[in-house]
Amino acid sequence: MLPSIVAVGTIPLPPNSNCASLQRKRNTSSSSSQHHTITLLRRCKTIQELHQIHAKILKTGQSQDPHLLFKLLHHCSTLNSIDYASKLFETIQTPDVYHYTALICGSIVSGYSDACFRLFSRLLEGKIMPDFVVMSYVLKACGIGLSLEEGRQVHGHALKLGVGNERLVSMRLIEFYGKCGVFGDAEKVFDGMLQRDAVAATILISCYSDRSFIEKARTLFDNVGDKDTACWTAMINGLIENGMTSAALGLFREMQGEKVPLNEVTVVCALSACSQLGALELGRWIHSYFSRFGIKLNTYVGSTLVDMYSKCGSLEEAKKVFDEMPEKDVVSYNSMIAGLAMHGRSREAAKLFKQMIEQGLSPNHITFVGVLNACSHGGLVELGYEIFESMTKVFSVEPRIEHYGMVDLLGRVGCLDEAYEFISRMRIQPDHVIWGTLLSACKMHRNLDLAEKVAEILIESDAADSGTYVLLSNVYASFGKWREAVGIRSKMKEYGIQKEPGCSSIEVDNEVHEFLLGDIRHPRRDEIYRKLEELSDALKLEGYSPEKQVVLQDIDEDEKEWALSIHSERLAICYGLISTKPTATLRVVNNLRVCNDCHSLIKFISKITRRKIVLRDRNRFHHFEDGFCSCGDYW
Repeated sequence: MLPSIVAVGTIPLPPNSNCASLQRKRNTSSSSSQHHTITLLRRCKTIQELHQIHAKILKTGQSQDPHLLFKLLHHCSTLNSIDYASKLFETIQTPDVYHYTALICGSIVSGYSDACFRLFSRLLEGKIMPDFVVMSYVLKACGIGLSLEEGRQVHGHALKLGVGNERLVSMRLIEFYGKCGVFGDAEKVFDGMLQRDAVAATILISCYSDRSFIEKARTLFDNVGDKDTACWTAMINGLIENGMTSAALGLFREMQGEKVPLNEVTVVCALSACSQLGALELGRWIHSYFSRFGIKLNTYVGSTLVDMYSKCGSLEEAKKVFDEMPEKDVVSYNSMIAGLAMHGRSREAAKLFKQMIEQGLSPNHITFVGVLNACSHGGLVELGYEIFESMTKVFSVEPRIEHYGMVDLLGRVGCLDEAYEFISRMRIQPDHVIWGTLLSACKMHRNLDLAEKVAEILIESDAADSGTYVLLSNVYASFGKWREAVGIRSKMKEYGIQKEPGCSSIEVDNEVHEFLLGDIRHPRRDEIYRKLEELSDALKLEGYSPEKQVVLQDIDEDEKEWALSIHSERLAICYGLISTKPTATLRVVNNLRVCNDCHSLIKFISKITRRKIVLRDRNRFHHFEDGFCSCGDYW
């Protein structure tokens, strides 16, 4: 009978022998070396340093130390070096469940979630017993990849091994089934949990919100007993993502009433809602709470603040936050460039773009959207061309459809044929937005021939949305082609396409008030319409005359004048005038492009009332003061 083979280092030695003493010294030396290596790994900041530490491990004969190999694999994921981790894993003679867990985790972090199930299958083939931790990571990967069948198999293994009710596994299962849209199974797992707390509920709330089941999310949220910050934040974010911004801010105020502490994510969600509604005062109030909750002005929060102040009409406060940020990244610069662009500060935006490059930061596709918009709002054709060309030639950023705002830039300055040629040379297929931009320019510059050519292209396109059809109808109406305009409107009815209603909002005393065209729902409607009539008389004395040609309907002149007088932004301004101090700035947000007549009228209102009026329309900001607008009537 052959003797069994014993692994080196496991042979028991007499305690008093010289060999035993030598063995203890070796063990002590090995332990000390391992501790030193782990200390080096904790301090490791770059993949180059990691390579050096790995070389040291190889040199000291610790290449198969399971603990050090786990630490190495784990550190690779923190440095986003999955390729190196994979090569390292292949050198392990007998990988265990911890090594697999480290590599699977690293694959998820590095965006290679599709490899995780293959690694899990390999683990099973190696007769290694999976634990609930590795299963939770694989389920996370299956949720990211929407791999329903693979996830079900992992769920089956979890049940067989008796870890299906482990809290971490249950939460990953809820997330996995929720992301895959299988809410029956997600709810079954949730209901079967031994501990259904706010954390598990938050996961299901987020999944409901992601799939636009916002009522289910709200019902579950309301039934959670002890809601934590994450649970409140998930519900607020879900409302914002589903277009229910006012409700999100209402819930945020309720959260404050419950004295639930804010965190960085809550703040960013709330500021995002303020940005959409133009709720400047609430945004300022949230900003004032930063120190109380220990929220630092890092690049993430700072960029959101810059965006909020810019979109709420306070560009100076946005610039102040930007200047005070201790560190700035590409996102920070993008927020500030976009803010300058939407306020018509085109040359400042271009200057900041140059400064960003001088700081050694590489612009991305969002940077170019912002700076090209700035060129468009400022009519900077040559600079626009120069920046557009630099995208591929200098920065290796391939233009996307949103970068072809050059069409808007050329169209605004009246270079319609050049804009048409530019579209023809596009590297990607132009969409209805691009053609719609040119059509709008044709309407502005009264070029019927090109307008009809573009209209024909748009009609044949299946991608046209409600805005495209409304624009087509308006173009025909502006040229007096009422039959064609009615035909387009009839097609809208036939296809079930609804025109987006004009909506304006104004913040007064930390409360956002919304108005539609001819709105009579507001409790102070009588006062609002009296103010409207009062202004009408004063404006006529000042020389204002309604631009009735902007009403693109075949109705008589009196009806056109009435249709203009009840535009939503006028109602919002009138409410602001009767509800605020005589010196207060009025800030109005409009979801559509301001019409020529409203633009002219608001200039007169700013002169008569001596009020500063800041209007944000779909395209940009207009700052009205003493009868003038910051856009210089170029928008």
